[in-house]
Parts: sequence; C-alpha cells; structure tokens
Amino acid sequence: MADVTRRLFLRHLRGAQTSWVRHHVRGRVRHEGVGQSFWYRPLVAVLSEVPVDDRELPLLFHARTADFADVTVQATVTYRVADPALAATRLDFSLDPRRGAPRSRPLDQIATLLAELAQQPALDLVARLPLGDALAGVAPLREAVSAALGAEPRLADIGVTVVSARVVAIRPEPELERALQTPTREGVQVEADRATYARRAQAVEQERAIAENELQNKIELARREQQLVEQHGANSRRKVELDAAAELAAAQGKVERERVVHAAAAERVRLLAQAEAEKERSLAAGRADGVRAVGLAEAETEAAKLAAYASLPAGVLQALAMKELAGKLPEIHQLTVTPDVVTELLTRLAAGR
Repeated sequence: MADVTRRLFLRHLRGAQTSWVRHHVRGRVRHEGVGQSFWYRPLVAVLSEVPVDDRELPLLFHARTADFADVTVQATVTYRVADPALAATRLDFSLDPRRGAPRSRPLDQIATLLAELAQQPALDLVARLPLGDALAGVAPLREAVSAALGAEPRLADIGVTVVSARVVAIRPEPELERALQTPTREGVQVEADRATYARRAQAVEQERAIAENELQNKIELARREQQLVEQHGANSRRKVELDAAAELAAAQGKVERERVVHAAAAERVRLLAQAEAEKERSLAAGRADGVRAVGLAEAETEAAKLAAYASLPAGVLQALAMKELAGKLPEIHQLTVTPDVVTELLTRLAAGR
C-alpha cells in the first residue's frame, strides 16, 4: 500500500517495490511503474495501485467421490498480477487521492475467481474416483488443478498468472476416516501385540536362561562347597593324624626319656648298690677280721683262763661256776630256801669236797 503524505493543498505518494502505481491527470498518464514517488493534486489526480508480489490463496472445499463419500480437499494456490496495467483496466485498483486508501477490494475478486477455477477440476476428478483411489494420493488432483488454472483464459484477461497449485491433503469425514483407519490400526495393533508377545517370549526365554544359569551356579557352588567340606574334613583328619603323630612322638620321646632316666637311675642304683656292697663287703671283711681277731683273743683268753682254771681246785671251780651262773640268771627278788634244798645243796658240797 502506498504512503500518502499531506502538504497544504498537495499530496505526496511514495510507492513500494511490490506495488505498481499509475497516476492519471485529465485522462493522461503522468506517472506509472513500480516504486514511484511523486507529488500530485488530489482534486485532479486519479490513482491506481496494483500489488505485483506473489500471493498465497488457501483453499478448503468439500467434494464427493464416485461411491458418494464426502471428502475435504485442502489446497493452496500461489499467484501474482503479471500485467498490472491490464489488471488496472479490468479490476478496480483505484486509490482515494486524499487518504491513499483503496476504494474497493479487487484481490478478493481474484481470490474468488481462483477458488472457483481450482475447485471445478478437483470436483470433477474426485467425482470420477472411488474413495480409496481418491485418498491414495494428491498428485493426480494437483496436476488437474495446475493444468486447469494454467490454461484458463479468464486469468490471462485480467493479467493474473498462477505460479503454482498445491493440494495439501484429502481427508474424509472423521467417522469415515476412523473406520478407514481401523484395519490399519488393527494391523498395527496386531504387529504391536506380536512384537509384545515376541518380547515377552524373549523375556521368558531370557528368564529361563537366567534361571538355568542361576541353577548351574547353585550346583557349582554346592559342588565347590562339597569339595570345601571334603577338603576341610581331609585337613581336619590330616591335622588329627599330625597331632596324633606328634603326640606319639612326644610320648615315645617321653618314654625314651623316662627309659633313659630309669636306666640312669637303675645304673645309679646299681652303682650305689655295688658301692654299698663293696662297702658292706669291706665292712664285713673288716668285721670278720675283727671278729676273727676278737675270737682269737677270746680264744686265747679262754685258753689262758682254762689254763688258769686247770690249776685251781674243784671247789674253787664250782664257786666260779656258780658265780658265772648267778650272773646269767634273772634278777630274783625273793628266794625261798626249804630244808630240802639246803640239805641237797649241802650234800652236794660235801660230796664234792
């Protein structure tokens, strides 16, 4: 849109690079082109502004297929005014010279025309196709719309050129779309269930493998524990055997020591006994010699005594004998002498005399 500035009784118009402007004064063209900038008098000026940039026209319309299914077609048409001078003569692109505002809406007329021209081939094509083929792809519909808009003479008459036509989507009614999606959804669900079952089966297989692995580990642990117990028993038995052997060796050593001690003690006793025997023999020999000497002395004494007694009278001998006998008799505290004893004693003494 052009920018109009007021200065007293004059106006200044400054256009844009995407706007084509034409300035008429009394039926003659004073200014014309893109990016114009000029002064003008609003009382005698006639202004027209045609946008020459590319414009997007979104379209949304309903169509019916050959099997009477209602579908919604979403498309976009890109166009531009290729001949603005021609368009300015066929459509009302005039501006208010005082304010610079457009007097009408010619772009809406172009949009309505493009929408009708695009819908007609689309409706014809969809009406010849069943729902499945219509929803199969947008390429045939896009080609039909592009070909129809490119060959339309009415667009060339107003200086409009279609740059491109795009069909974005073809959608059935929501209920029908859900119904159509059901087989696919069910197939996807079946595949998902199959994948779930496969994953569960794999998980079960993995759990079984894990359980078998754990069982093998338990068996291996039990076997090692058995080996450990057996080794522990063997170690205990070996320890007992070593302890018994050590005790036996200690006992044998003790017995040997005791035997040696006893042998030494016996030898010492034997030596002591031998010494004692030697001593006893020496003492016995000494005593025997002493006894022999005493015996000889006593014998000599007795011999001398007998020799002395031999020269004594018999009465003296008897008196000595009685004395000797009295010395050998036990002590007599009381003695009773009867007349018979005295008589017999006196008789004996007399006979001896």
